[in-house]
Amino acid sequence: MISSERTVVRSSAFHGVFAFALAIGCVCAQDRAAVQAIDLDEPAPLDRVVRVLATKRVVFVGETHDRYDHHLNQLEIIRRLHELDPKLAIGIEYFPQSDQPAVDDYLAGRITENQFLRAVNYFRTWGYDYRLYAPIFRFAREQRIPVRALNVAASLTSAVAKAGIAALSEQQRASLPHEIEPADAAYKARLRAAFEEHQALKPDAFDHFVEAQLVWDEGMAANAAAYLSANEGRMVILAGAGHLVFGSGIPKRLERRTHDTYAIVLSSGIEVEPQVADYILLSKKAELPPAGALGASLKDENGECRVSSLVPAGGAAKAGMRKGDVLVSAGGEAVKTVNDARVALWDKKPGDRVRVSVWRGRRRGLEFEVELGAAMKGGARPLP
Repeated sequence: MISSERTVVRSSAFHGVFAFALAIGCVCAQDRAAVQAIDLDEPAPLDRVVRVLATKRVVFVGETHDRYDHHLNQLEIIRRLHELDPKLAIGIEYFPQSDQPAVDDYLAGRITENQFLRAVNYFRTWGYDYRLYAPIFRFAREQRIPVRALNVAASLTSAVAKAGIAALSEQQRASLPHEIEPADAAYKARLRAAFEEHQALKPDAFDHFVEAQLVWDEGMAANAAAYLSANEGRMVILAGAGHLVFGSGIPKRLERRTHDTYAIVLSSGIEVEPQVADYILLSKKAELPPAGALGASLKDENGECRVSSLVPAGGAAKAGMRKGDVLVSAGGEAVKTVNDARVALWDKKPGDRVRVSVWRGRRRGLEFEVELGAAMKGGARPLP
């Protein structure tokens, strides 16, 4: 629960080495106005913060999805809480509840990592560079930590955003959370900025946008509550910072259901305001090394993965691939979709040589050896 005492933790998230400093803010009555001071020079180890987190049933750790240091911070908190008490589960925003069987199969070792990414259609449904998340999933698998997919189906939130809850079919309504508490004024105000980026024209579009966000937050809160009610131990919930700030997204909606204690931890990059979180980790922005890339744009078409364009002088073009080629395998793995192709290549590096098989018209089984280039950097999800 967000307290009146704010804490800032400074971290350096490189090579798994973290240095932390704790700063406790003092709220000063300004008759005159409320001012909160944060002293960044009073050091304290993260262990002190984790000991406080360990007294909470639920710990929310926010992220900006493409910030590698945020994910390193998440992993470090999970590691330290697990060391104190292994009765721990991880809740994730990234997948809908329907993907839980695939998550369980991966954690139990029944399927490989790449089979897991295919099963959840990772690059289609979530899309962010999986290297950001792989250390967390691998740690959970190694330590046998349950991971719960908390999200609702994207088709449900999309339908609500398009026409509102009132327009849902009876079947769609059956998938809604049983309780949806209205949004308060502050919650709506924070959503307004994100909404305006979409440049919607319909007069009621913002109301539908808010309803979709409520379905999202209430759905994740309900799914987390169901797990916590049926199991012992605590849960660390990983989600975008927008779902956590000020507690008005998932946290208070979960507390309403379970009455469990909680704390919110955010990382660098958010605007620091009173009550925004309980702890803020000040970590230096870390970059993943460049990923390997074919040098080709791909698209799903008629049940096939087709080359839609080639980067001039890129690896695919140099190897002899052409626009319109249909990928059937890459790196020894079968390819039927763009997701399959990206799964086959996600852990490859620039300079790696990958064997690619394509169909070209009536010619089947054409083989090319492609030297991968460096993928372009970008914050947006690289969906096909």
